Amino acid sequence: MNLTAARMAFGGVEIAYRDSGAVDETPVVLVHGMGGDGHTWDRFARRLAQTGRRVIIPDLRGHGRSSHADSYRFDEFGADVLRLCEHLELSQVDLVGHSLGGYAVSCVAQERPELVRRLVIEECPLPLRSGDEELRLTRRFPTLPELWHATTSLIRHPRAVLAFDRSMTRTALEQFRKPNPEWWDRLADITAPTLVLRGGPGGMVDLAKLDVLLGLVADCTVTPFACGHSIHRDRHREFEAAVLPFLAVPCGIE
Repeated sequence: MNLTAARMAFGGVEIAYRDSGAVDETPVVLVHGMGGDGHTWDRFARRLAQTGRRVIIPDLRGHGRSSHADSYRFDEFGADVLRLCEHLELSQVDLVGHSLGGYAVSCVAQERPELVRRLVIEECPLPLRSGDEELRLTRRFPTLPELWHATTSLIRHPRAVLAFDRSMTRTALEQFRKPNPEWWDRLADITAPTLVLRGGPGGMVDLAKLDVLLGLVADCTVTPFACGHSIHRDRHREFEAAVLPFLAVPCGIE
């Protein structure tokens, strides 16, 4: 698989991305989670490329080869992905996002529903809905599975961890503790068939909030997994078996 590395500059922020460049009316955009970079998708990208799909893999701001930024609001990550699609003059895309990347692609689907053909959200921690939840989260410490995930990420992908802008951590925690009713209100704007992947023990998807999401997104299904937060990493074959058919990619192609 040959991926061409390129950059897009907007508002003082450079977004690095890789593009397979294949002829494809509906490219697949793969968006990583916090603390990682686009290389987390390399195995899945190779599989997509084997089927003839065009694959585009950005590094989010403050990650990988993209520049650090003065601001890391969650909606800005989504805006960067949307600008990349507009920069590449894409008329339709399939979006796949893990964790923070899942939040980013959901924002794109809310803002530009006609752009998104299929939406896959993997293990995205769902935002708070009200102030009643805020106090409970501020008292919560990382679980052992979450700490283990961070440790194994450092071992497996040291380049991504070293490139990560650690100043983002404080901003992220503040946003996790702040209710985001606007995001919930805009879920009804998503028109793309949506697949939500949630982990088991060690996952970060609140099941009560997930039930609310299912009632707001018109065409949404959930596939559960027995692993933790990184399904595409730790259960890759099961991940492929769920996502490839959803993206209309035959699983039997090797």
